[in-house]
Amino acid sequence: MFPVEPPRDQRTVNAGPDRRAASWKLEDAKARFSEVVKLAERGTPQHVSVRGRPAVVVLSMADYARLAPAATRPSLASLFADSPFARLDDFDDLLVRERSPVRDAPVFEP
Repeated sequence: MFPVEPPRDQRTVNAGPDRRAASWKLEDAKARFSEVVKLAERGTPQHVSVRGRPAVVVLSMADYARLAPAATRPSLASLFADSPFARLDDFDDLLVRERSPVRDAPVFEP
């Protein structure tokens, strides 16, 4: 397979010794999405701008897992365990809202 180069009209910046991050306009990234993905899979971050402003970065799964390890293994139980409410030692049972008794509806005579 031939090496894929970023388009000549796209600006590139150095991102490391052997890596160059390419910048894409949204229109170009949409038109050449498979190329953007291939470059990202090879470890080269792909920056996409919208109306001239940086918007998103397309990363390989390995880079994403390295940068956001908790996002690759989400757990609702760990979220609850890390919440501030899990560490309440003196929780007052009286703060729990009690249900008021239901009153009988009045009976209307015709």
